Amino acid sequence: MYKRQILWKSFWGMSAVLWGPVFCYIEIAVAQHPESGFSIATSNINSSAKSWKFDFGTEAIRPDWINVTPEMSYNPQVGYGFDLGTRPASGNRESDNSLQRKSVSEVSPFYFSVRLPEGNYDVVITFGDDKFASNNTVKAESRRLMLERVTTIPGEFKTFSFTVNVRSPALQEGSKVVLKPREENVLHWDEKLTIEFNGERPAIREMEIIPAAQSVTIFLLGDSTVTDQPYEPWNSWGQMLPRFFEAGIAVANHAESGESLKGALHASRVQKVFESMRPGDYLFVQFGHNDMKDRKQDAMETFKSNLKKIVDDTRALHGFPVLITSMERKAGVRQDTLGRYPQTVRDVAREKQVPLIDLNEMSVRFYRALGRNLDHAFQDGSHHNAYGSYELARCVVHGILQNLPDLASHLRLDVPDFDPSHPDPFHNWHVPASSNRDKTPPEGN
Repeated sequence: MYKRQILWKSFWGMSAVLWGPVFCYIEIAVAQHPESGFSIATSNINSSAKSWKFDFGTEAIRPDWINVTPEMSYNPQVGYGFDLGTRPASGNRESDNSLQRKSVSEVSPFYFSVRLPEGNYDVVITFGDDKFASNNTVKAESRRLMLERVTTIPGEFKTFSFTVNVRSPALQEGSKVVLKPREENVLHWDEKLTIEFNGERPAIREMEIIPAAQSVTIFLLGDSTVTDQPYEPWNSWGQMLPRFFEAGIAVANHAESGESLKGALHASRVQKVFESMRPGDYLFVQFGHNDMKDRKQDAMETFKSNLKKIVDDTRALHGFPVLITSMERKAGVRQDTLGRYPQTVRDVAREKQVPLIDLNEMSVRFYRALGRNLDHAFQDGSHHNAYGSYELARCVVHGILQNLPDLASHLRLDVPDFDPSHPDPFHNWHVPASSNRDKTPPEGN
């Protein structure tokens, strides 16, 4: 299992371990298959470098670091910059001297993108400012929660790291994953890594990107309740899951709204996963919501045989398959809405001796625990908001703790076990919303 430790020295000369908090920089590492080339067609980024280092301060410009100013907007020819029409202010707002800036900050979300090839990247971020307190939540690509509520006081610097997956639709031999219209131009299918800095007052000083070839990937296949939902207020447990893992574990979410297992196979989503998988990677599979709409006489038999084949193909690649039963819809708090599909998943897990995370059973306990506050977890009858998906991700983490001890050993130290019958109180829970909004419901129900 991949695990690394990087030591750093802060501006003040204090050293700390990478896994701890640091204020000054972000480091991102990239992993890719040996047979694929690594290059970035930009004029400002050295494609042969072992890491890419971005300094958002101006007091001590160092060799091999790229100095970034708040005015730098993303340009694909340059290969980096602030993105999506946002840009931060200079740090040290109490000072009129921008030459003394040690960080960039803002009171609303801002985005920074780096043009990178497909692969996994370790990201190390240093937060804080010498003059004011900061509160930082970090998301990546399409709103994947990576770090939650990193706070610093004036003069305090903290560094945290995570591993993020970047991908493209390209398949071997020149074909592509068949994307749906709503997937066009979303952040998780483009040519760059986009990081969202959010929170009450985020502040960042440095960022470094490093190849992370030994990272382990958790691939996700599923539907709208799993996918990286690009827009508020919709959310899914798959985009909350990365928050719970330490650096060295990447979550590659290949789920998509409206997808069934049969549809994922036809669209080459499963093929994309298998082309990217390496020995020791995991594949989490959750289908059922859209599969049950198939009215063909052999629909259930086809679903079961496809599920078994995915298990066999994953094992043939020396990966670890994990089956997940679909969470219930809102109406499922009273009676099941998914027919025989959850039990079929349980049956395949038993027959193939595959680890099972019974999210269906845990979701019912979670919903019933909310009682009259059930609406706090849902955006409509099937899709969840950020709170609901966060709690369902905690259910999945509970399943990992129960069934996958090797993977569980790489959960962050601040992740306690979870009882779905006693969810986090809604009024005490908060993850700041992203600026991308679209109230159009995701495909599928």
